[in-house]
Amino acid sequence: MNSEGRIIKSVGGIYEVETADGTYNCKARGVFRNKGISPYTGDFVRIVTEENAEPLINEILPRKNEIVRPPMANLDMVLLVISSCEPFPNAYVIDKLIAVFESKGIETVPVFTKQDKSDCAELIDVYEKIGYRCFKVDNTTGQGTDEIKAYISGKTSALIGNSGVGKSSLINCIFPELARETGEISKKLGRGRHTTREVTLYPFLGGYIADTPGFSTVEVNRYIDIPKEELKYCFRELADAECRFSNCVHLKEAGCSVREKLKNGEISKSRYESYERMYGELLQSEKY
Repeated sequence: MNSEGRIIKSVGGIYEVETADGTYNCKARGVFRNKGISPYTGDFVRIVTEENAEPLINEILPRKNEIVRPPMANLDMVLLVISSCEPFPNAYVIDKLIAVFESKGIETVPVFTKQDKSDCAELIDVYEKIGYRCFKVDNTTGQGTDEIKAYISGKTSALIGNSGVGKSSLINCIFPELARETGEISKKLGRGRHTTREVTLYPFLGGYIADTPGFSTVEVNRYIDIPKEELKYCFRELADAECRFSNCVHLKEAGCSVREKLKNGEISKSRYESYERMYGELLQSEKY
Protein backbone atom coordinates (compact mmCIF):
# COMPACT_ATOMS: atom_id res chain seq x y z
CA MET A 1 0.00 0.00 0.00
CA ASN A 2 1.15 3.48 -0.89
CA SER A 3 -0.95 6.33 0.39
CA GLU A 4 -0.84 10.01 1.36
CA GLY A 5 -2.19 11.35 4.60
CA ARG A 6 -1.69 13.72 7.49
CA ILE A 7 -0.18 13.08 10.91
CA ILE A 8 -2.86 13.89 13.48
CA LYS A 9 -1.06 12.56 16.56
CA SER A 10 2.48 11.68 17.63
CA VAL A 11 3.35 9.74 20.79
CA GLY A 12 6.64 8.00 21.52
CA GLY A 13 7.72 7.57 17.91
CA ILE A 14 4.32 6.28 16.76
CA TYR A 15 2.49 8.53 14.31
CA GLU A 16 -1.24 8.37 13.73
CA VAL A 17 -1.77 9.14 10.05
CA GLU A 18 -5.20 9.99 8.66
CA THR A 19 -5.69 8.98 5.01
CA ALA A 20 -8.64 8.71 2.66
CA ASP A 21 -8.66 4.96 3.34
CA GLY A 22 -8.58 5.17 7.12
CA THR A 23 -6.22 5.93 9.98
CA TYR A 24 -2.94 4.07 10.47
CA ASN A 25 -0.40 3.90 13.27
CA CYS A 26 2.98 4.27 11.63
CA LYS A 27 6.65 4.44 12.46
CA ALA A 28 9.05 6.62 10.50
CA ARG A 29 11.89 5.26 8.41
CA GLY A 30 15.28 5.41 10.10
CA VAL A 31 16.55 7.70 7.36
CA PHE A 32 14.72 10.61 8.97
CA ARG A 33 16.50 10.09 12.28
CA ASN A 34 19.83 9.74 10.50
CA LYS A 35 19.24 13.11 8.84
CA GLY A 36 18.10 14.75 12.07
CA ILE A 37 14.53 15.13 10.78
CA SER A 38 11.42 14.38 12.79
CA PRO A 39 7.87 14.09 11.48
CA TYR A 40 5.58 16.63 13.18
CA THR A 41 1.90 16.58 13.98
CA GLY A 42 0.25 18.31 11.02
CA ASP A 43 2.74 16.99 8.47
CA PHE A 44 1.43 15.67 5.16
CA VAL A 45 3.24 12.40 4.49
CA ARG A 46 3.45 9.41 2.21
CA ILE A 47 3.21 6.01 3.87
CA VAL A 48 4.04 2.55 2.56
CA THR A 49 3.13 -0.88 3.80
CA GLU A 50 5.18 -3.83 2.70
CA GLU A 51 3.91 -7.38 3.01
CA ASN A 52 3.57 -8.53 6.64
CA ALA A 53 5.06 -5.25 7.89
CA GLU A 54 3.81 -2.23 9.80
CA PRO A 55 3.05 0.94 7.83
CA LEU A 56 6.01 3.29 7.54
CA ILE A 57 6.24 7.01 6.87
CA ASN A 58 8.31 7.04 3.72
CA GLU A 59 8.29 10.75 2.86
CA ILE A 60 7.44 14.05 4.55
CA LEU A 61 5.84 16.38 2.01
CA PRO A 62 6.96 20.04 1.87
CA ARG A 63 5.80 22.14 4.83
CA LYS A 64 4.37 25.63 4.51
CA ASN A 65 5.53 26.33 8.06
CA GLU A 66 6.65 24.62 11.25
CA ILE A 67 7.14 25.38 14.92
CA VAL A 68 9.38 23.43 17.26
CA ARG A 69 7.60 24.07 20.56
CA PRO A 70 5.26 22.26 20.39
CA PRO A 71 6.38 20.38 17.24
CA MET A 72 3.70 21.11 14.64
CA ALA A 73 3.58 21.81 10.92
CA ASN A 74 1.25 23.37 8.36
CA LEU A 75 -0.72 25.62 10.71
CA ASP A 76 -3.10 28.28 9.44
CA MET A 77 -3.38 30.08 12.74
CA VAL A 78 -2.45 29.99 16.39
CA LEU A 79 -4.97 30.87 19.06
CA LEU A 80 -2.60 32.46 21.56
CA VAL A 81 -4.41 31.92 24.83
CA ILE A 82 -3.73 34.66 27.39
CA SER A 83 -5.09 34.66 30.92
CA SER A 84 -6.42 38.01 32.05
CA CYS A 85 -5.34 37.03 35.57
CA GLU A 86 -4.05 34.05 37.57
CA PRO A 87 -1.51 33.99 35.97
CA PHE A 88 -1.42 37.64 34.97
CA PRO A 89 -0.42 38.34 31.35
CA ASN A 90 3.25 38.87 30.60
CA ALA A 91 3.50 41.32 27.68
CA TYR A 92 7.03 40.25 26.83
CA VAL A 93 6.08 36.58 26.57
CA ILE A 94 3.08 37.50 24.41
CA ASP A 95 5.19 39.66 22.10
CA LYS A 96 7.91 37.04 21.79
CA LEU A 97 5.43 34.35 20.78
CA ILE A 98 3.68 36.65 18.32
CA ALA A 99 7.06 37.51 16.74
CA VAL A 100 7.88 33.81 16.35
CA PHE A 101 4.55 33.08 14.65
CA GLU A 102 4.86 36.15 12.43
CA SER A 103 8.28 34.89 11.32
CA LYS A 104 6.65 31.60 10.30
CA GLY A 105 3.79 33.22 8.41
CA ILE A 106 1.21 31.91 10.88
CA GLU A 107 -1.73 34.14 11.80
CA THR A 108 -1.77 34.89 15.52
CA VAL A 109 -5.14 35.34 17.20
CA PRO A 110 -4.89 36.51 20.84
CA VAL A 111 -7.63 35.00 23.00
CA PHE A 112 -8.05 36.55 26.45
CA THR A 113 -9.61 34.17 28.96
CA LYS A 114 -11.05 34.58 32.48
CA GLN A 115 -13.02 37.66 31.51
CA ASP A 116 -15.25 37.03 34.51
CA LYS A 117 -12.29 38.08 36.70
CA SER A 118 -10.58 40.80 34.65
CA ASP A 119 -11.32 42.36 31.26
CA CYS A 120 -7.66 43.22 30.49
CA ALA A 121 -8.98 46.06 28.29
CA GLU A 122 -5.79 48.12 28.02
CA LEU A 123 -3.68 45.17 26.85
CA ILE A 124 -6.33 44.05 24.36
CA ASP A 125 -6.38 47.58 22.96
CA VAL A 126 -2.62 47.40 22.28
CA TYR A 127 -3.03 44.41 19.96
CA GLU A 128 -6.25 45.48 18.29
CA LYS A 129 -4.70 48.82 17.34
CA ILE A 130 -1.97 47.05 15.32
CA GLY A 131 -4.43 44.81 13.50
CA TYR A 132 -4.69 41.61 15.53
CA ARG A 133 -8.11 40.01 15.78
CA CYS A 134 -8.60 39.51 19.51
CA PHE A 135 -11.25 37.49 21.29
CA LYS A 136 -12.49 37.72 24.87
CA VAL A 137 -13.80 34.59 26.55
CA ASP A 138 -15.48 33.72 29.82
CA ASN A 139 -14.67 30.03 30.28
CA THR A 140 -17.27 29.68 33.04
CA THR A 141 -20.16 30.56 30.72
CA GLY A 142 -18.65 30.00 27.28
CA GLN A 143 -19.40 33.59 26.29
CA GLY A 144 -17.28 34.57 23.30
CA THR A 145 -16.64 31.06 21.99
CA ASP A 146 -19.22 31.19 19.17
CA GLU A 147 -17.26 34.03 17.55
CA ILE A 148 -14.05 31.99 17.80
CA LYS A 149 -15.66 28.95 16.20
CA ALA A 150 -16.87 31.02 13.26
CA TYR A 151 -13.40 32.53 12.80
CA ILE A 152 -11.46 29.25 12.81
CA SER A 153 -13.93 27.27 10.71
CA GLY A 154 -12.13 25.36 7.94
CA LYS A 155 -8.69 26.17 9.35
CA THR A 156 -5.94 24.18 11.06
CA SER A 157 -5.56 25.90 14.42
CA ALA A 158 -3.62 25.29 17.61
CA LEU A 159 -4.25 26.63 21.09
CA ILE A 160 -0.92 27.70 22.55
CA GLY A 161 -0.02 29.48 25.76
CA ASN A 162 1.57 29.37 29.18
CA SER A 163 0.52 26.76 31.71
CA GLY A 164 -2.65 27.65 33.56
CA VAL A 165 -4.05 30.19 31.09
CA GLY A 166 -7.12 28.06 30.39
CA LYS A 167 -6.38 26.32 27.10
CA SER A 168 -8.06 23.06 28.03
CA SER A 169 -11.04 24.87 29.56
CA LEU A 170 -11.33 26.91 26.37
CA ILE A 171 -11.25 23.88 24.13
CA ASN A 172 -13.98 22.33 26.30
CA CYS A 173 -16.14 25.37 25.57
CA ILE A 174 -15.33 25.39 21.86
CA PHE A 175 -15.52 21.62 21.42
CA PRO A 176 -17.66 20.19 24.26
CA GLU A 177 -17.72 16.73 22.68
CA LEU A 178 -14.04 16.47 23.48
CA ALA A 179 -13.49 15.75 27.16
CA ARG A 180 -10.28 17.41 28.25
CA GLU A 181 -8.67 17.29 31.65
CA THR A 182 -8.30 20.76 33.13
CA GLY A 183 -5.67 21.72 35.64
CA GLU A 184 -6.05 23.72 38.80
CA ILE A 185 -3.97 26.85 39.26
CA SER A 186 -1.10 26.47 41.68
CA LYS A 187 -1.50 29.40 44.07
CA LYS A 188 2.07 28.96 45.24
CA LEU A 189 3.69 28.96 41.82
CA GLY A 190 1.16 31.12 40.00
CA ARG A 191 0.90 28.67 37.12
CA GLY A 192 -1.07 25.64 36.13
CA ARG A 193 -0.18 22.02 36.01
CA HIS A 194 0.70 20.57 32.63
CA THR A 195 -2.48 18.72 31.72
CA THR A 196 -1.95 18.08 27.99
CA ARG A 197 0.83 15.59 27.28
CA GLU A 198 0.84 15.32 23.50
CA VAL A 199 -0.27 17.25 20.43
CA THR A 200 -3.32 15.89 18.63
CA LEU A 201 -5.23 17.36 15.71
CA TYR A 202 -8.98 16.91 16.05
CA PRO A 203 -11.31 17.30 13.05
CA PHE A 204 -13.40 20.39 13.73
CA LEU A 205 -15.74 22.55 11.61
CA GLY A 206 -14.16 21.50 8.32
CA GLY A 207 -10.63 21.92 9.64
CA TYR A 208 -8.61 20.82 12.66
CA ILE A 209 -7.99 22.10 16.15
CA ALA A 210 -5.21 21.13 18.56
CA ASP A 211 -4.69 21.59 22.26
CA THR A 212 -1.00 21.67 23.18
CA PRO A 213 1.18 21.22 26.27
CA GLY A 214 1.51 24.34 28.39
CA PHE A 215 4.93 25.81 29.05
CA SER A 216 6.57 28.11 31.56
CA THR A 217 7.85 31.65 31.09
CA VAL A 218 11.39 30.31 31.48
CA GLU A 219 10.83 27.96 28.54
CA VAL A 220 9.43 30.63 26.24
CA ASN A 221 12.47 32.82 26.87
CA ARG A 222 14.46 30.24 24.87
CA TYR A 223 11.83 30.00 22.17
CA ILE A 224 13.13 32.23 19.39
CA ASP A 225 15.11 31.53 16.23
CA ILE A 226 14.71 34.77 14.29
CA PRO A 227 17.79 36.45 12.76
CA LYS A 228 18.16 39.83 14.49
CA GLU A 229 18.09 41.68 11.15
CA GLU A 230 14.62 40.22 10.49
CA LEU A 231 13.14 40.86 13.92
CA LYS A 232 11.68 44.25 12.99
CA TYR A 233 9.56 42.57 10.30
CA CYS A 234 7.94 40.44 13.00
CA PHE A 235 6.51 43.54 14.72
CA ARG A 236 3.74 44.90 12.52
CA GLU A 237 4.07 48.48 13.69
CA LEU A 238 7.78 48.44 12.83
CA ALA A 239 7.66 46.45 9.58
CA ASP A 240 6.26 49.31 7.47
CA ALA A 241 8.21 52.10 9.12
CA GLU A 242 9.83 54.53 6.69
CA CYS A 243 13.18 55.61 8.09
CA ARG A 244 16.04 57.52 6.53
CA PHE A 245 18.00 54.29 6.11
CA SER A 246 16.58 51.00 4.87
CA ASN A 247 18.76 49.08 7.32
CA CYS A 248 17.53 51.02 10.35
CA VAL A 249 16.87 48.68 13.29
CA HIS A 250 14.91 51.35 15.20
CA LEU A 251 17.11 51.50 18.28
CA LYS A 252 19.53 54.45 18.41
CA GLU A 253 19.66 55.66 14.82
CA ALA A 254 19.26 59.38 14.21
CA GLY A 255 16.05 60.32 12.44
CA CYS A 256 14.35 56.99 13.13
CA SER A 257 10.63 57.37 12.47
CA VAL A 258 9.79 54.54 14.86
CA ARG A 259 11.45 56.28 17.78
CA GLU A 260 9.64 59.47 16.82
CA LYS A 261 6.31 57.63 16.81
CA LEU A 262 7.19 56.09 20.16
CA LYS A 263 7.85 59.55 21.57
CA ASN A 264 4.49 60.76 20.21
CA GLY A 265 2.60 57.80 21.68
CA GLU A 266 1.77 56.31 18.26
CA ILE A 267 3.59 53.07 19.11
CA SER A 268 2.99 51.10 22.28
CA LYS A 269 5.79 51.51 24.81
CA SER A 270 5.45 47.90 25.98
CA ARG A 271 5.66 46.58 22.41
CA TYR A 272 8.77 48.66 21.69
CA GLU A 273 10.39 47.53 24.93
CA SER A 274 9.72 43.91 23.93
CA TYR A 275 11.37 44.51 20.55
CA GLU A 276 14.34 46.21 22.18
CA ARG A 277 14.78 43.38 24.68
CA MET A 278 14.45 40.66 22.05
CA TYR A 279 16.97 42.37 19.77
CA GLY A 280 19.41 42.59 22.67
CA GLU A 281 19.00 38.88 23.43
CA LEU A 282 19.59 37.96 19.80
CA LEU A 283 22.65 40.18 19.65
CA GLN A 284 24.00 38.61 22.82
CA SER A 285 23.41 35.09 21.53
CA GLU A 286 25.60 35.80 18.48
CA LYS A 287 28.58 36.38 20.77
CA TYR A 288 28.52 32.82 22.08
